[in-house]
Amino acid sequence: MATATTYGARAHARAQDGSRTEAMPVVPAGAWPAPPCEAGHLVWAETVAGGNYTHKVLARGTELRLTDLRGDACAHLLLYAADRPWERLNVADTVKVQWNAYLGEGQLLLSDQGRVLASLVADTSGRHDTLCGTSTLVRNTQRYGDGTPQSASPAGRELFKLAAAKHGLEPRDLPPSLSFFQGVEVRDDGSLDFTGPAGPGGSVTLRAEQDVTVLLANVPHPADPRTEYVSTPLEVLAWRAAATAPGDPLWEATPEGRRAFLNTAEFLAARGIA
Repeated sequence: MATATTYGARAHARAQDGSRTEAMPVVPAGAWPAPPCEAGHLVWAETVAGGNYTHKVLARGTELRLTDLRGDACAHLLLYAADRPWERLNVADTVKVQWNAYLGEGQLLLSDQGRVLASLVADTSGRHDTLCGTSTLVRNTQRYGDGTPQSASPAGRELFKLAAAKHGLEPRDLPPSLSFFQGVEVRDDGSLDFTGPAGPGGSVTLRAEQDVTVLLANVPHPADPRTEYVSTPLEVLAWRAAATAPGDPLWEATPEGRRAFLNTAEFLAARGIA
């Protein structure tokens, strides 16, 4: 179809209406072709290509499931309190408060205010990382020849900059991120051992414990030793659910976690939210 004229370009664009590609958002999310989520109405449905990013504001209580479709996705995650982005994911506090550097079911993602931004309620992968952050422009340029967002090997931090800008955030607002589906373990001598992915089909489910802004970059882990840029599609689904409440096993699992939930509940109650 000729696109040299405005009419031709318009006709070409309209001809794409309703077409589907492997990696794209579905709008509305309820039109997602997979069976409806058992937990409630879908509010986010997207497949993120390797080397790409996405973002969304999710309401408190929303559950977010990330799935490594082919076994080589790596979901780098940042979280912000939706209406006050100065409160954001603090990976260091997430690790030290819970006495655990390894993410898994039952772990909490904490802000620097001692509050819970999200909880990890299910995990079938077990290969995650809180230590290395995401890739950078300099590092990707050294490894792959380029790291800019439009290149064949975009860096995670460069994609985070784009996602952050959609929410009025600047590069200085990007803290260290954590990642799912590519594992790292600490050896006895303190060095890091890249354990790679668990294979296709692994998933993690997060529950938003406040209204949160979610930034995701699907790029290779910075410790991945392969010389080629390998990143496969990431499925993102979110649905309406309910926030963790007192008496829930997750709320009572540890003294540290209970304190973080109490801090969160007190803050939300003062604002008339919960």
